[in-house]
Amino acid sequence: MINTSQRKERSSKRQGRETSEFDSKVLDLARVTRVVAGGKRMRFRACVIVGDRKGRVGIGIRKGLDVADAVSKATRTAEKTMVSIPIVNETIPHQVLQKFGAAKVILKPASKGSGIIAGGSIRVVLDLAGVSNVMSKMLGSNNKMNNAQATLLALQSLRSPEKFSVLRKKVNTE
Repeated sequence: MINTSQRKERSSKRQGRETSEFDSKVLDLARVTRVVAGGKRMRFRACVIVGDRKGRVGIGIRKGLDVADAVSKATRTAEKTMVSIPIVNETIPHQVLQKFGAAKVILKPASKGSGIIAGGSIRVVLDLAGVSNVMSKMLGSNNKMNNAQATLLALQSLRSPEKFSVLRKKVNTE
């Protein structure tokens, strides 16, 4: 039997834990098997997207012996591999096309109030990144993880307006 002082001590430990500054979403969870000499070895693969809704987002894909293990590994990986993206007036600075595997993703800036016009995994990535107004199109593949990776590459390839104007001046002067 646990007395009240032990209960208070346990609850204070729980309250002492830091809450993460990032929001996360499990994009995909799959049971995968590998055939070995003794039979089949079963594991779980998790794809987690983590973002702070202020211009930082990351994707982690990891396997584990159980679901909780796979999700925690993927979350740690996503937090380690976060990238910063430029956001201008709640949208992206310019149009971008990116490919990952067979998945192609087109992202276009949208006017204020448009919302996220995207489907599936692209919507999750853009929402956790903090982009409020954007239009997108998935081409080539229905694979959630490849579409998410292509979206992340597209966001990484965005240039901030300052860099864009400097590049434009260099081209005009030459």
